[in-house]
Amino acid sequence: EKWTKEYGIDPGDILVITFTRAAAEEMRERYEALTGGGSRVTFGTFHSIFFRILKLAYRYTADNIVREEQQMQFVRELAQAGGLEPEDENEFAASILSEISSVKGERIVLEHYYSKNCPDAVFRQLYAGYEEKMRRAGLIDFDDMMVLCLELFTERKDILSAWQRRYRYILIDEFQDINRLQYEIVRMLAKPEDNLFIVGDDDQSIYKFRGANIHNILDFEKTFPDAKVIKLEQNYRSTKTILDAANGVIHHNQGRKDKTLWTDNEQGVPIALNQYQTEYEEAMGIVNDIAAKTEHHEAEYKDFAVLYRTNAQSRVLEEKFVTRNIPYRVVGGVNFYQRKEIKDILAYLKIINNGQDDVAVRRVVNVPKRGIGATTVTKAAEYADQWGISLYEAFKQVDGIPGLGRAAAKINGFVNLIQVFRTKAEYMSLAELYDEVLEDTGYLKELQAEQTDEATTRIENLDELRNKIVAYEEETEQPSLNELLEQIALVADVDNMDDSDNKVILMTLHSAKGLEFPYVYLCGMEDGLFPSYMTIVNDDPMEIEEERRLCYVGITRAMKKLTLSYAMCRMMHGQTQYNKISRFVKEIPPQLIG
Repeated sequence: EKWTKEYGIDPGDILVITFTRAAAEEMRERYEALTGGGSRVTFGTFHSIFFRILKLAYRYTADNIVREEQQMQFVRELAQAGGLEPEDENEFAASILSEISSVKGERIVLEHYYSKNCPDAVFRQLYAGYEEKMRRAGLIDFDDMMVLCLELFTERKDILSAWQRRYRYILIDEFQDINRLQYEIVRMLAKPEDNLFIVGDDDQSIYKFRGANIHNILDFEKTFPDAKVIKLEQNYRSTKTILDAANGVIHHNQGRKDKTLWTDNEQGVPIALNQYQTEYEEAMGIVNDIAAKTEHHEAEYKDFAVLYRTNAQSRVLEEKFVTRNIPYRVVGGVNFYQRKEIKDILAYLKIINNGQDDVAVRRVVNVPKRGIGATTVTKAAEYADQWGISLYEAFKQVDGIPGLGRAAAKINGFVNLIQVFRTKAEYMSLAELYDEVLEDTGYLKELQAEQTDEATTRIENLDELRNKIVAYEEETEQPSLNELLEQIALVADVDNMDDSDNKVILMTLHSAKGLEFPYVYLCGMEDGLFPSYMTIVNDDPMEIEEERRLCYVGITRAMKKLTLSYAMCRMMHGQTQYNKISRFVKEIPPQLIG
């Protein structure tokens, strides 16, 4: 607001973009605390900001955003149709989707892309098939949001000009994570004045596999020769020892901007380095150390984080935490919105909002059981395809579908249930509508009748979803079911962390970025695991530097104490392997390790 008076800058002209809703909300809250109230500055994620632009241009809604489950299903169907038989269908589908995202995000010409998961000709067929399925279903993925925005700005200079006038000052957080597509759109939006302010750390560029391009930040001054560089080298989180260790490691990278972190914090305790015979002994050593500290009231469970290079490493750790009865939580495990009960009820809400989502209809037409079998649904789906309508529209015309017999009455019952919900949605609050869905479908009653721990957990999750809905209604002037579903569709994994849980956190190094903990354990510090075996085999300096940046991120998560550990032998891919200590450990100045 000071700028408004001194420089004539309207806060409404400022756009602040980051990568997660949690970060955007925290920045908004901090800004409003500093300025003493509400503000017209726009804070948001890349996807929320540019989806808003698409909504106004093309009238997209939440129903147009594809869900991960749908994407996976599309690729599995294409693989089966192409006669592919991967060992793990889900893993193969996830890998192909990651590659499709890279092609879109990096603006790669498809003919020039070489697939890592299948022959190039097969990948191109899968890509084309995926795009066709998405188009026919009227769906877009997160990368499409950016592609469509770029096309919109390129083809409609009047629309681009309008948004350039709307946002004259653009601030971007975590700039090292930006991909080529996002960068191109931002550069278009920032023209002609180039009022662009970025914050980032090239040493924390660890998302190359997602399309993040470190050269966007390394070459920023070449792109914008008049740019002023401000180094933010003071660290407020860690001890001097931890920062010296991080600096010692990262200075081995060649492709980086020169800087050295420093802090006014205390020197702190030395870094611990523990050697174990096996991964089981390593896990037990970590668990015992945490148990000792909590039993002596030196710290609470939530003060500890155990970080590892791959998700597979969590299994042994979890076993030992259970053995010692220490509460823990795996971050990046099953996302809240991916849990069965949450997906079921959200499917009902999607159908109530808009019946075009065939996947949602298939999911809950017989949940809870209504005696509507797969054969009935298949006949209705064939009728829908024949007439070019949605599955739900076919259900509404069920009396005209031949061969359904008594099943038609059951389908009618389902349609009537949805139509009643739609009527109630016109005068009920979203929370009230949610309660009606749980009760009238019989979903809640069925869970209550189970009387198992799993059912109790599912009910607790449904309660948490209601909390989300209530919070949304309280925070929004004109809440709508469509906007609620849209907001949920845009949620990122990292936004689901609950700081109130007093549990030890287990997560991959990639998931830990942006977080901090008093006590951090970096386990599996072995060549072949971290850096990874493929990185070493490929002998690509760029890949090693990416792994080193990941190590730097892990070290700098620690505030008070950092513990490194490695196992002399470890079961990997079904075989016992003997690995050397990680080269990254050797890069830490030895006087810092006690």
